Amino acid sequence: MKIIKNGAFTWSNEHGTFTQPVKDLYDLANETTGRALDIYNDTTKGIQEIIREAMQTKTSLRALGGSWSFSPIAATNGIILNTKPLNIRFPVSAGSVSPKYPRDPKYLCMAQCGNRVWELSKHLHGLGMSLSATGASNGQTIAGAIATGTHGAALDFGAIQESVVALHLITGPDTQLWIERQSYPVMSDTFPDKLGATLLRDDEIFNAALVNIGALGFVHGALIEAEDDFLLESYQRRAPYDDAMIRQMGELDFSNPHLPYPGVRPFHMQILINPYDMKNGVFMTTMYKHPYRSDYTAPGPNSAGIGPGDDAPCYIGKLAGVVPGLVPLMVNKVLTASLNMHEKQFGRLSEIFNNTKLRGKLASAAIGLPLSSVKRVVEVLMEMNESAGPFVGLFAFRFVKSSPATMAFTRFAPVTCVLELDGILTPETLGFYDAVWNKLEQENISFTFHWGKMSTIAPERLRRMYGNSLDKFLIARSRIIEPAVANIFSNDIMKQWGIDQLA
Repeated sequence: MKIIKNGAFTWSNEHGTFTQPVKDLYDLANETTGRALDIYNDTTKGIQEIIREAMQTKTSLRALGGSWSFSPIAATNGIILNTKPLNIRFPVSAGSVSPKYPRDPKYLCMAQCGNRVWELSKHLHGLGMSLSATGASNGQTIAGAIATGTHGAALDFGAIQESVVALHLITGPDTQLWIERQSYPVMSDTFPDKLGATLLRDDEIFNAALVNIGALGFVHGALIEAEDDFLLESYQRRAPYDDAMIRQMGELDFSNPHLPYPGVRPFHMQILINPYDMKNGVFMTTMYKHPYRSDYTAPGPNSAGIGPGDDAPCYIGKLAGVVPGLVPLMVNKVLTASLNMHEKQFGRLSEIFNNTKLRGKLASAAIGLPLSSVKRVVEVLMEMNESAGPFVGLFAFRFVKSSPATMAFTRFAPVTCVLELDGILTPETLGFYDAVWNKLEQENISFTFHWGKMSTIAPERLRRMYGNSLDKFLIARSRIIEPAVANIFSNDIMKQWGIDQLA
């Protein structure tokens, strides 16, 4: 493995929401000659040596993906490991698959940790396949996306981690695990030997390792279960916020006459609320899934450079510097100029959701909610905008199938509503966030924070959110990594959250 050591400097994430002095940043890269498996295994050994040295010097390590997270989840004052060049992909042979695996092995793809979502999508499309879901952006690495629970709005599939059926986890200088669910074996019992890893089939461990927050070691590879390529038929419409919309958001009742296909359950649903123009309704994006065909016109950006799958951070940056009295006027103006209103737009998943650009210094927070609380949460947001605003941004609601991952923030079954509050990065915005969280707690409304976005988590709040799932996660952590390894894979934000311990 190749390692370039850049020395001490001050590092910042892509969104510029924080800076972090670091001891060093290592650019990691694979060797360029030899069989893919041999190169991959050589990189494993290199990572294990880095872990060994960090343990000897008591230096914290964090794996860095696309730097996409708004939270400092990938930050440390120790050594940051840039994994983006680690982007090997290789297919799985039928002879390496468990006889108990129920699907065709052709859908399995081994992806090294640094593969960007867009890279993986491009590779799969070349094979006539697709990921089942992504987020609105695709600049994240696959390991970073699953570690934080990156999601889209796939009602009946879930977040991106649901595509993962096995993980290769480096847990120490001399230990590595190949982890699968006991209830869903995928690879043969001897396949992990090719990696030098120990096979562990355990549903509790696997579910803990999926959304792992960087706490369980170094995720070197993820085995992805893809599906046949497909098209999405996308619509973005204005619709009144009336009883039909309230039932649509809170009960997933799709009889609303303003839908493109009333009575038909969409693949994807997002509702965008502009609190300064409710009289004209909300913005409703729905997408319907179809088998792939090539005779369609691919989507493109509008005159503002916004594509049909782009989310609010793509244009909210234009509101920077707006004085409070002009917030309603300017939010309306930016929305009018930016939104990509469209009808019957077809595109592959990676064509609809293809954003890799950032515009402006933004704040973004997201929480998971049970469907039963959505109506009241909308009311709370409008009330708080009057008392703690004006919020320089928008309220977006996405709907995602709940996840079995132990620490997934999309934990509310059967479908989690994800509220996204995207705005300008100012003290006033951060104050608005805290006012909303406190109000929800006062009203006993359950919610969870997106791990990769801005939040205010303390141990007591984390315990209220996750209950015994937090215990299960910490027990899993103690089962697969030694205390000395756990120490180097803990950073300041994990300690602040109260998730750095072992059970």
